[in-house]
Amino acid sequence: MSTATTVPPRPGAGDIKRLLTAAFIGTALEWYDYFLYGTAAALVFNKLFFPSLDPATATIASFVTFAVGFVARPIGAAIFGHIGDRYGRKAALIITVVLMGASTGCIGLLPDYGAIGIWAPALLAALRFLQGISVGGEWSGAMLLTLEHTPKEKHGSYSSIPQLGSPVGTLLSSGAFALVGTLPDDAFYAWGWRIPFLAAFALLAFALYLRLRIEESPVFRAMRADAEREGPTSAPLVEAFRRAWGRMLIGVAAAFLGIGGFFLLTTYVISYGTERLSIGKSTMINATLLAAVAEIAVIVVAGRLADRMGAWKVCTIGGIASVLVAFPTFWLIDTRHTGLVILGVSLGVAVISIPYAAIGAVVTGMFPDTVRYSAVAMAYNLAGVLGGLVPLVAAWLTGLADGASWGVALLLILIAACTATGSYLAGPPLRRRLGPDHPEHHEHPATAKATA
Repeated sequence: MSTATTVPPRPGAGDIKRLLTAAFIGTALEWYDYFLYGTAAALVFNKLFFPSLDPATATIASFVTFAVGFVARPIGAAIFGHIGDRYGRKAALIITVVLMGASTGCIGLLPDYGAIGIWAPALLAALRFLQGISVGGEWSGAMLLTLEHTPKEKHGSYSSIPQLGSPVGTLLSSGAFALVGTLPDDAFYAWGWRIPFLAAFALLAFALYLRLRIEESPVFRAMRADAEREGPTSAPLVEAFRRAWGRMLIGVAAAFLGIGGFFLLTTYVISYGTERLSIGKSTMINATLLAAVAEIAVIVVAGRLADRMGAWKVCTIGGIASVLVAFPTFWLIDTRHTGLVILGVSLGVAVISIPYAAIGAVVTGMFPDTVRYSAVAMAYNLAGVLGGLVPLVAAWLTGLADGASWGVALLLILIAACTATGSYLAGPPLRRRLGPDHPEHHEHPATAKATA
């Protein structure tokens, strides 16, 4: 298999600034759409789309539809990975944002169970599936466009910029629900919850405008020039599995905490606080809002640290720290005291954001250019499948523990340990690909032991 050998042109400072702005804003709007569903799954869908079930079962059923989006993510990864590796990163990102915005807006138009019966949850699950298809190609495309335009020695901090889309998307979605949550319950459940979803149509127009203005990745332009001379390569995803399946597994483990841990401490904790602890929904939503502010600060700092000490080290440290704060996080939430609940959610989200900040540099750095979109998308979204099941597993564990939080805390420890291990194992592949002058090159214990 040939590799891209053409030297890509170096983008100017203006091109990089425009790209970073588009990557951040576009990703924030995508995550707004996606996270909106998680909040609604905890607060609305169990009541309006599964009213014939008892409250605990309805909550689990609501989270099943939430998980459907994550099951769809590897399918989206395969589709958009192929488009991104064959036809361009930009083309893939334009399609993902249109698909996400349209499917989210349509959720706001859905009749509930009382109006159309079983078709209501069926259509809800179908639209969630389309959201998952979109996200399957979104993160990897935004991350590749960012890192393929920017110098390798700054990949730690630059990779954190698309990651800021997650907390900003949380602020937008939680803020939207906080506003409509001030309505009386009758109005909120009748029509108020629909407003944040319908806003996705307007946000789609803005996001599409930004995506149409970005430049194609210089790495992909070089790949295309080589393909015109030498002919197209074999199917990128097949080639990725053939050449780099071990690195893809490492990527799955390394990315797990940023997805699974996040939805555990936001989507599930909102449900846990309101349903199990009888904490007001406004308190739980406000806790996620403040946690998102803390996440922004942590992502910025951790991204800069990754430039200095290496992305794999930052992710490993973040995974270990998350193990240590798992029980304290839930102890604080279990107090039911408003200030301590907010502190607990903020602490947990802030610490799991340490590895999330630099995970883009870790995962993208392990794969060759010609299959990178496919490999990165599949690895990240297989982690997404596991992450999407976390709220469902957490609800089941809480039931087994008679409402106690120790089972959920142990689940967070398991997820964090996976990320710490995967990040540690990513060190040697990054060292080989990025070269001797990169921070990833230095002092990886496994490499030092092997060469001693």
